[in-house]
Amino acid sequence: MRGITQRDIRAPQPTITALPPPLPPAPEPRKRKRPEEDPYAPLGLRLGNVILRPAITGSGGYDSNPSRVPGASKGSLFSRTEGELGIQSDWNVHELTGMLRGGYSRYYRDDSASRPDAEGNMSLRLDATRDTRILLESRLRLDTQRPGSPDLSAAVQGRPITWNYGAAAGVTHDINRLQFTLRGAVDRQDYEDADLSNGRKLSQADRNQTQYGLRLRAAYEVTPGFKPFVQGEIDTRQFDEKVDSSGYMRSSDGYTARLGSTFEISRLLTAEVSVGYQDRKYEDGRLKNLRGIVGDAAILWTPTPLTTVTLRGASELGDTTIPGSSGTTARRVNLEVAHALRRNITVTGFASYGRTEYDGQDLREDTSTIGARIEYKLTRTFSVRASFTHERLNSTNQGSDYTANIAQVGLRVQF
Repeated sequence: MRGITQRDIRAPQPTITALPPPLPPAPEPRKRKRPEEDPYAPLGLRLGNVILRPAITGSGGYDSNPSRVPGASKGSLFSRTEGELGIQSDWNVHELTGMLRGGYSRYYRDDSASRPDAEGNMSLRLDATRDTRILLESRLRLDTQRPGSPDLSAAVQGRPITWNYGAAAGVTHDINRLQFTLRGAVDRQDYEDADLSNGRKLSQADRNQTQYGLRLRAAYEVTPGFKPFVQGEIDTRQFDEKVDSSGYMRSSDGYTARLGSTFEISRLLTAEVSVGYQDRKYEDGRLKNLRGIVGDAAILWTPTPLTTVTLRGASELGDTTIPGSSGTTARRVNLEVAHALRRNITVTGFASYGRTEYDGQDLREDTSTIGARIEYKLTRTFSVRASFTHERLNSTNQGSDYTANIAQVGLRVQF
């Protein structure tokens, strides 16, 4: 009898005549939602790999005190034309950014108060290596002096022009979490001669100066959003004229030390805050050293997607030509709150306060500003703007206080 094998007792298997149906496809991974594009943001004009964002604004309004003079003032209607150009590169490495702005305000009832203003800056970052970057900067500011300024020793007509311009070059190198930055800068200040009521000129050439500075900063990244730093700076200010109109030698050397930090908290709060001490020694032995606390603060808070709060503050030491005074200590703070009522309507409230004290003199000036503005974006290209501002100056110098109210409305065209 033949033995029984496993094959004899195994149940018969069905005959496969077709392949089983394929498994259903795996669900596609959920795509991350892209940030929603602002339908009212300008697209810019592309010039190669650089994007230009030009804009021009024409506006008109009323100013109750165009010349910022004390006592009874003569209000005037005014018109203002302002041009602007933003620059942003679109490169794989390196980066070029800049902003240029210039305007002119014409007062129809007080032509002597008509004045230009401008400011601009350009920066070029060169990525030399993964850990080393070179930064080149240039800047320009054109402004005017109010007739009652303490540094204008005589009654003047109109508003003399001042120029501030300069350049800087620096290098930043990263060593793991350590970051070192060395930066050198040259800045220039020029003052236009003032017109006197008798037809003569008041020379301000003794205020023209050049400043050379060198700064070293060391920072350490404790966390991705927290980077404290220590900073030291030396500078020298050289006046074109060795002796000013009052017989003082104003050239000086300065030494500054600061501690500070940059930080970011969940993208809702970003800031850079620093505080330090500065000591200025003057060439003229009759002028005592000007010493004091210096600092800067810039805080940006976004409590909701529709609301932005910006707080800025500064404390700095400055120059003066008042006889017997070494210089000024100026402190200022600015607060701005912007809220989007709709995607194309933004309301902004702002306020500022500043105090300037003249060393060795019983002279102090307090300035304050409060106001509001609204912007209504019609399209990407056109928007309507309106604003109201109240300005006030209180001085310990008798007969220098003034107030001004400015209302303005205009049309902005941007690309």
